[in-house]
Amino acid sequence: MQLSAGQDLPHTRTRALHWLATAAALAAAVATASFVQPPDATATTDAASGARAAAVGPAPDPHAARYPVDCGPNRLDVVDSATGDLDGDGSPETVAVVRCHTETGTPPSGVYVLARPATGKGAPRVAATLLAPAQQRSVEGFAVRGGAVTATLLGYSTTDVPRCCPDVRARTKWQWKGGKFVQSELPASSDTAGV
Repeated sequence: MQLSAGQDLPHTRTRALHWLATAAALAAAVATASFVQPPDATATTDAASGARAAAVGPAPDPHAARYPVDCGPNRLDVVDSATGDLDGDGSPETVAVVRCHTETGTPPSGVYVLARPATGKGAPRVAATLLAPAQQRSVEGFAVRGGAVTATLLGYSTTDVPRCCPDVRARTKWQWKGGKFVQSELPASSDTAGV
């Protein structure tokens, strides 16, 4: 069979089905290429989102931390703890209330914010001291909510007040602002359980 000028072979004519098959094959090749990458390929993301993704993990264990408290021969007790993202970085911190163990009386409390170690391995680190035992306060009604730490602090107005019976009560809040924890006093309330 001889073709005259201007005549095409049947398999050289483009039809809609031909274009559809070509588009499907091209899409499959692009999809496959997006999943297959060389072993040394690295994804590029902005530094903040990459750091945030790496920072997400479990909250620090308050029993594994080393606190800046000297209890002498007595052990240090973690009497309360709570977790929450206090600085807005997407990674939870742990707030721990600690005090030296004793069989009698109520030794002063310390309140510490714990963060995971920078290397990701090892004991949690103390990132901030909200209340040091040297301030001679006890803690009750402790909570972490909405990125803030709240507690009722019990203390003594003078050294003459018996250590069994605190006569000063202050509802306190600590919140992360401007790169540090800012302490503020909350209005007095007769209900301290809901602090």
